Amino acid sequence: MTVLTTSTLGDLVANAPARAAVLDRLGLDYCCHGQRSLDDACTAAGLDATTVAASLDLVSATPATERPSEPAQLTEHIEATHHAYLHAELPELVALAAKVASVHAERHPELGEVGVLVNELAADLEPHMLKEERILFPAIRALVAGTRAFPFGTVRNPIAMMSIEHDRAGDLLAALRAATVGYRVPDDGCASYRALYERLAHMEADTHLHIHLENNVLFPAAVAAEAS
Repeated sequence: MTVLTTSTLGDLVANAPARAAVLDRLGLDYCCHGQRSLDDACTAAGLDATTVAASLDLVSATPATERPSEPAQLTEHIEATHHAYLHAELPELVALAAKVASVHAERHPELGEVGVLVNELAADLEPHMLKEERILFPAIRALVAGTRAFPFGTVRNPIAMMSIEHDRAGDLLAALRAATVGYRVPDDGCASYRALYERLAHMEADTHLHIHLENNVLFPAAVAAEAS
């Protein structure tokens, strides 16, 4: 599959999820800003779109078979995979960030900002996920089952709110990447320091994919289900 520079970032990852790692490495946001074309995103980032497209061409274009495409099943997949991961990982990252800062912040004051950002992410994402699990996802499952018995009029309303909150999470992740200089561990970083940055990098990648699945796959499918 030849990558077209006019394709949106969201579509590129939807067609081949392995491309997410390439876009993450280049700092191209395919989740919160997945509707931008590759051309536009590369221009904004000062990258050559043709070169980036060639890199994406090297990645397998075979869609992941383990991820369901049907909306109700996709909500279950997101909960079991991405929500479960964040529910378990965020409290541990908060504790680990505090531990590393207590030892290294005198020499690396940026760890204070890292700790603040990790706490803000946890404070934002935990209630966000609960709203999806208790309100939006059940509504999507009801739509698929042919029922529209929910109190907020149209599924577009909670989707709009969740999308705004996704943008906030994306901004925090970008700030975290900047504060850590791309999760680069300094020469005097201990094993805990290294573990923190490795786990933060993994959390960023997983959350980018998580938000992409909702913004660019699940939410459009839910809107289409309601319209039909």
